[in-house]
This record gives sequence, C-alpha cells and structure tokens, in this order.
Amino acid sequence: MKTIHSKYIIVGAGLSGLTTAYSLIKNGEKDFIILEARDRIGGRIHTKDGIDLGATWFQDHHVNLAKLLDALSVSRFEQYSKGKSVLVYNTMAPAHYFESQHNGPSAYRIVGGSIAIINKLASVLDGKIHLNSIVTNISEDQDVLTLTTEDKTYSAEKVIITIPPKLASGIDFSPELPENLLQTMKSTHTWMSNAIKIGMLFNKPFWKENDFSGTVIGQVGPVIELYDHCNHQENTFALMGFVNEGLRDTRPEVRKERILSYLEKYLGEEVKNHIAYFEKDWSKDRRTSCENLKSVYMSPQYGHGLYNQWHCNGKLLLSGTETSPVYGGYLDGAVHSGLNTANKLLHKELV
Repeated sequence: MKTIHSKYIIVGAGLSGLTTAYSLIKNGEKDFIILEARDRIGGRIHTKDGIDLGATWFQDHHVNLAKLLDALSVSRFEQYSKGKSVLVYNTMAPAHYFESQHNGPSAYRIVGGSIAIINKLASVLDGKIHLNSIVTNISEDQDVLTLTTEDKTYSAEKVIITIPPKLASGIDFSPELPENLLQTMKSTHTWMSNAIKIGMLFNKPFWKENDFSGTVIGQVGPVIELYDHCNHQENTFALMGFVNEGLRDTRPEVRKERILSYLEKYLGEEVKNHIAYFEKDWSKDRRTSCENLKSVYMSPQYGHGLYNQWHCNGKLLLSGTETSPVYGGYLDGAVHSGLNTANKLLHKELV
C-alpha cells in the first residue's frame, strides 16, 4: 500500500480543522491534507433545509468567531425574541409568560445557517479534504507520524487532531500516549454529544402572528428549549430547539407526538401544521459521541493545559473546541483553537 505524504495532516473537517487549514492557505502553506471520517464536512455544524441541528448561536463576546466571519464576508443577524415567551416550570400549573428585555441582542445566528462559515472556509481547500477517512492507527516512525485508515496510509511531519478528545482516545497510538494525557482525553466531555435537537418548518410564522417570540423554556416536559428559527430573509419559517433526554429511548413516532402535543398546548394548534419535522440525536452520531455517554448539566471544564502542548516528540497536537482555554465548547472556542494551531505551525504569535 502506497503511503501518501504531506507536511501536515489535519484530522477532522469541522470548524476548528477548517479554520486551521484556511489560515495555512492564507499564509502561503499548501502542503497539508484533511482527513474527515464523515461523508460531509462541518462536524458538529449541521444545517438541514436551513435548520441548524448542530451549533447555532454566538454572542458579542465571541470575538474570534466575529472576526473570522468578517474576514470571510459571512453575515450575522440577531436571534428573534420579540413577543411573549413561555416558561413551563410545572405541567400542573399555568405557564408563565414573559417578554425579553431588549437592551441588546441576546445572541446572533449566521446568515444562511451555520454551514455558511464551513462552506466559505472550505471554498479555498479544493482537493485537500478526504472524506470517509476514519483514522484507526497513528504510529511514530523517526521523523514522521504514520496514519492508517481503512484503505490508505498517510504520513506527516506534524499531525493535528481536531476531533473530540474522547473520540481521539479511541485511536490506536504506537507508542501509546502518556497515561495522564490519555486519561485527560477520556474524561473531557464532548460538547453536543448528549443533545437531541428538533426543527420544524411551516408555511407561515404563526407564533409571530400571535405575538409569540417562539421561545419556550421547559423545566419539565418533552421540550427543554425552543426558539424562532426563521431565516434572515424571512422566507423560511421554522422553530428549532432541544428535546428532553428522557425521551431518548422512546419510539420516534411516540416522541414526536409527545413533543407536538406539548408545544400545541403553549403555542397553539398550528404547531401540528408543520410541513417538515427533523430530529438529530447527537448521542447516536458515532463521529461525535461514544458509548460511555454522560449527560453534563454544569458547564464542563475545557482547555486543559496538556492540550496546549505538543506530543509524540513535537509531532502531534490536539486541537478543537474542547481544547480551547477560551470559550471551550462554543463556536468561538473552535475558531480560537484553529487559529492558534495554525500559528503554532507557522511559528507566529498566538491569538
């Protein structure tokens, strides 16, 4: 089997990996490839029919992402929140209705869906992304690391792993990684790994017509969060949110019925007039989650110091949003990590 050699290999074509690749290209470095296990790019950014079933929002303090969006000429817009919002704290008691204070935008979304930034980053990477390439082994051989997939062998002077550390811990390393690093990787919670998201498309935004924001916060019940998800052009009308994990093992048709009945109670019977309904259970996505899934309800700790160090004698670096000391777990953390990784490869100052 012929070995494909590249100066750098990036494992993972999510936001972090693509940010690193884009930064390399912009600085004149073209000797790299990206190995992506999925049949698509984007990682935990996944937009279906305009609905973001993965990463969605960012805020004013997420400056790394904002700067990258500006550099790519990708626009943003405010999350819609006008009108009555619903807080359900007890299914036996009436819902609490409230209106958001509009001192400033609570969050932003990306015009065209979050996938827009992925597509823009990838637009300069023609031929460098190898899809359906699952890395199973990484071995150190003198001055290079050798990576093995199902049907190919690659080698590189430096390898950047941008997939979640917990997933990366499942790669067979030779020699084995240090025990403290391996245990840190295994114990780092994978952002989004336990989320169940839903999206619904409608012919009209009935909630706005009824002076609702589309926001439903459920401390009990099938849906824990729901938001308006109409597009920036206001010609696609949608709601999107998160499902209670307690419904994970419920049959899909039963889960859907319970979700719709619950939302009908608080938003109106028009909920059942949807023209499309989508679900994405990230715990079932083997490229994001893994078998020893744990739900985390407190903010997990990200950006462990070991992730800022080179391993395998200076040839291996772990990157990605979970490794970022700045807004780890967010889109901004992925961008920060991606930029810093590129700067390390280019021997430039860190962000």
